[in-house]
Order: sequence, then structure tokens, then C-alpha cells
Amino acid sequence: MKDLLAIFSYFKPFRRDLILAVVLIFVECIFEMVIPLFMRDIVDIGVPAHDTWYLLHQGAKMGLCALLALITGLWYARFAAKAANGFGAALREAAYEKLQDYSFENLDRFSTASLVTRLTTDITVMQNAVNTGLRPLARSPVMLVMGIGLSFAIDPSLSVVFFLCAPVLAIALFLIIRRVGPLYHNQQAAVDHLNGRIQENLTAIRAIKAFVREKWEAAQFEQVNEELSLASQSTFRLAVLNLPIFQAVMYTGAVCILWQGGHRILVGTMSVGDLTAFLSYVLQVFNSIMLFSNVFLMLSRSLASAQRVREVLDETPAIQNPAHPETCVADGSIDFQDVSFRYQKTAKKDALSHITLHIPAGATVGILGGTGSAKSTLVQLIARLYDATEGTVLVGGKDVKSYDLGVLRDAVAIVLQKNLLFSGTIRENLLWGDPHATDEQLWAACRAAAADEFLEKMPQGLDTDLGQSGVNVSGGQKQRLCIARALLKHPKILIFDDSTSAVDTATEKRIRQALASFTNVTKLIIAQRISSVQGADFLVLLEDGHIHAIGDHETLLRCDPIYQEIYASQQKGGKSDGKSV
Repeated sequence: MKDLLAIFSYFKPFRRDLILAVVLIFVECIFEMVIPLFMRDIVDIGVPAHDTWYLLHQGAKMGLCALLALITGLWYARFAAKAANGFGAALREAAYEKLQDYSFENLDRFSTASLVTRLTTDITVMQNAVNTGLRPLARSPVMLVMGIGLSFAIDPSLSVVFFLCAPVLAIALFLIIRRVGPLYHNQQAAVDHLNGRIQENLTAIRAIKAFVREKWEAAQFEQVNEELSLASQSTFRLAVLNLPIFQAVMYTGAVCILWQGGHRILVGTMSVGDLTAFLSYVLQVFNSIMLFSNVFLMLSRSLASAQRVREVLDETPAIQNPAHPETCVADGSIDFQDVSFRYQKTAKKDALSHITLHIPAGATVGILGGTGSAKSTLVQLIARLYDATEGTVLVGGKDVKSYDLGVLRDAVAIVLQKNLLFSGTIRENLLWGDPHATDEQLWAACRAAAADEFLEKMPQGLDTDLGQSGVNVSGGQKQRLCIARALLKHPKILIFDDSTSAVDTATEKRIRQALASFTNVTKLIIAQRISSVQGADFLVLLEDGHIHAIGDHETLLRCDPIYQEIYASQQKGGKSDGKSV
């Protein structure tokens, strides 16, 4: 329940609409509860006296009450919809903003599919619970109290039926909710799995078609779809028991009242009008209890969703701004001082171990190493995408943890190994680097990234639509656009994470020549090809998370056997063992 209370705090901006909706429900209930009294008078007074005018007069009162109840119900629906949808939008926005503060470490704890489900399905469940549950939640207690009170006023002895039925209904509701609550968690987890399978399928659709795996993927989807189907069946098989149990108790009570009331009418201790009004109130009370039980079922499901959403909201970002952050990065110098790093505290081995390295401002550094040598991990520590587990990382002579995150990351531009463009035009994607860049600056960055040669061939140039994730351009074109976007940041540190792997050697050479003119920018280039970093000021050779060797191309080629082996395999097809170079 604490989760629901915490989540419902997002109702604060919509309290006025919520209060008005509840007040209108109370007014509607009053109009509805008066109608049986008029009906009683019609049966007991108007019908026996054959007084047509009295019948019409009382009927008009009933019609007026019904009309007023309808009007207040319509106004309630307006304010309730505004409150519920506003609440859902505010909660969704708060969760999304929270995600923007997450570090990679936080994102590693949640699957992408799970986060999507939490921000869509789970929040929608709570929004719908408010939209459909507010009315019975506020209406049922009013109808219950007024119905029981008026029933006692008509015939106290017949009202004992409420005390006989209430324990049965309460026990049934308790048992159902106790069993159904955990099942809602299982159902939402199954939705996570389904979303994950769909996302993976759409992301890798080209590979699926290339390997003719459509039938296999369909079989995999069938499994998770069946999992969701079975979870839903198990949940609602119990949840729907609520209605027949309540109806059985309600109609049993009604039959008992009719039997006892009929007997009293025959002996003259009760009028037909009293029995009619009493029965109306009994049915309203039972309906109120039944609706109230449905609210509890909705709250049970909402509680499962609230717990999942609150996990997102309560997650503490692993990387946060310091209390008094530095707001200026002096230069692009980088220092690693005995740095070690592991992705999880429970990991048995460090991804990086005891890295000590100094990179002066304006230097060009090549980073080489085999797969899994932690090249990408090393550079991610510079912009605080992750924090070092041990040791200190300095940028501009100051600990990266002392900087404002926005300032630090503005000073560092990273072209990732996996190139990512967003839906929209080329111009809109490039402006991520500098929102105020002119066309001249955009084209200058594109020329430096060798992207101008294909942009000039496009009829719309910078205004060409890229489609979702840049599907309208090739892998090499994506890389060049990402490089141009990074250059527009005018960073002090520029990191290329194997970001020219999809371009030909001639284009790569042109990009290297353009980058050479950025003399005040520290450039870190992760590459698989030695030719990509051969002209760097010095090279860093990583092996299994350690620095194996540091030096320029000639020094490493002369002295380091691993570098000799890499060079030989790339330059001579691997025929030389490296020692003869």
C-alpha cells in the first residue's frame, strides 16, 4: 500500500479535479437514493387511491432526480478523466525524466523491455484503475451507508440480512485478493518477456531474414505469447470468481427478504411500498459492495504495477553531480591513476586492472587490443559513463567526479562503436552536436567527416529524412554522420570507438587528415587496424584489461612481440610470425 500512496502523490496537480469528481459522486448518490422513497409513496399512496395527479407528481420528481443524477454523472466523468489522464501523464513523465538521470550501471539492472512495459502498460493499468475505480471507490461507501441507514429506518428486523451476508462476502474477497495479487506480478513479468522478444525481433529483422530464421523466431514468440496467455488465464480465472460469488450471496439475500417480507405483508405488518423500497436499497447496497470488491481487485493489480514503477522512480542514479561541482574543463589532458574497474561488485575479476596512463592535451592516442581487452571500457570512464571502482580519472587536471556532469560530457565527444541516429532529418541529427550551428558550420563538419560526398548527391541534402534509426543510409554513412555530429560539439576530448570500421581506407585517410587540423583537441582512437592509428603520437596496447605496452608505432614494431604479431597478420596476411619484421 505504501507503493500506491507514493505513486498517487503525483495526483497533487490534479487535486481540484479529483475533489470535484468525488463531490459530484456524492451528489449523484443522494439523487439516486431518494428515488426509492418516491417509488414507495407511489405504491402505498398513489396506486391504492387511484390518484393520477399524485402519481404524475411523484413520477416527475423521480424523473427530475434521475435527470440530475445523469447530469452530475456526466460532470463527474469529465473531471475524473482529466484527473486520471493527467495523473498518468505526470507519472509517465516523472519516470521518463528519472531514466535520463540513470547511468549505464543503473540501466544494466533493468532490461529495455521491462522499462518499456513499466512506462507504458504498468502506468496505464494505474491510470485506468483511477479512471474506472474512482467512481465505485467513492460511490460504494456512500451508497452502502445511506442504503443500510434507510433500510433500518424502514424495517430494522429485516436489515439483519446485511450482518449475515457481509462476513461471507468479506471472506470471499479476502481469499480472492490473497491469491490473485502475486499472479498479477507474474502476468506483468510475462508482458516484459513478450515485449523483449518483439523488440529483439524488430531490431534484428535483417539478420533473421538473411539466415532464414522466420519460423524459428515465430516459434520463440509463440512460447512467450503462450507464457503470457497462461499467466493471464491463471490470474483472471480467480479474479472472475468475485462476480458469481457476490451475485449468489446477493440473490440469496433478496429471496430471503422477499419470503419474509411477503409473509409480513400477508399478516399486515408491512406494506408493499415498504418492501419495494427496502428491496431496492438492499440491491443497491449489495451492488455497492460488489463494485467495491472490484475496486479492491483493481487496486491489487495496480499495486503490482505501482511496485514496478516505484522501482524505477526510487532507483538512485549511480553517478550524480557533486555538491559543489566544477563548471569549467581547463583542457583535454587525461590521467588514469591506478584505475581498476568492474561492471558488478560481485564480479570475480576486474574488467580493467591498475591502469596508470597520462595523455597530454592535444595528443592523438591510438588504443589497440584484442576483443575483450576493455578498450571501450577504458574510454567510458573519461566521460563518467561509468565510475572507476578504484583509482582516479582526471580530466583537465581535476577528478572527473568533481565536475558537473553536463559540463564534463559537453567537453567530451564520443563516436560509439554502434552508430546511432534518430528519426528525423540529417540536419536534426547533426544539431545534437550544436543546436545553434549554421548551415556553413554543418557542412564544414560534414566535409571533415567525409560525409559531404554522399550528402551532395541527395536531392534534399541536410533535410533528407533518415527514417527510424537511420535506416535510409548505409553503415559507413551512419559512421560519418556520427563523426560530423561529434565534431560540432567543439569538444576538448574526441573519442572514436572503432568508428571508421565501416568506411573504406581512402575515406578513412581523408577523415584522419581532417582530424589532424584539430590541434587543440585530444583524440583517442580505438581501432582494430593498425593503419588507422599508425600516425598517432603514441599507442596504448591493452591485453586482458591491463596495459601491455605504450609507445609509438616504430618503437612497438621494433620491441613488442604482440604488436609485431598484429602488424604481421594485418600487413602480411599472418605469414610472418612477427620476429622477422
